Amino acid sequence: MKAQYINPFLESASTVIQQMCNISPKRGDLSIKDVTFYEDHIWIKIGMTGHIEGDVIFGLHKDVAMRIVSAMMGGFPISEMDEMGKSAISELGNMISGNASTILFNQGVAIDITPPQLVDDHQSMYGAGKALAVPLDLGHLGELEIQVLVLK
Repeated sequence: MKAQYINPFLESASTVIQQMCNISPKRGDLSIKDVTFYEDHIWIKIGMTGHIEGDVIFGLHKDVAMRIVSAMMGGFPISEMDEMGKSAISELGNMISGNASTILFNQGVAIDITPPQLVDDHQSMYGAGKALAVPLDLGHLGELEIQVLVLK
């Protein structure tokens, strides 16, 4: 597993979150771990095909997701993750992944990404394998973890 595969997602996340939420994320430490899901979290899964095959998974607590959606909507308070909120947080994952795929392409690694999928049946993801994982500290918004699982 190569750390170079997660760096474009971290670079893209920093740019997109800065633009959408006016927050400068701080990177945590890179680790390799089993794909792990926690209760009360939202998981955005985006598949990758091409030179790299696998998934990128964005994990965040539901409260963090609501604060991010609120920031994306100019500070409009969000009290629950309704369909609009789920769409907004999915689009955030999509924008990060789309920008990361462009960065990878410029590095000679061509990938296509699938539409974002909110995963709430985390049982189906157990045993998925080991992923490169990095948490992003979003200040007062909370923490977003990016996991990149490369199958090929």
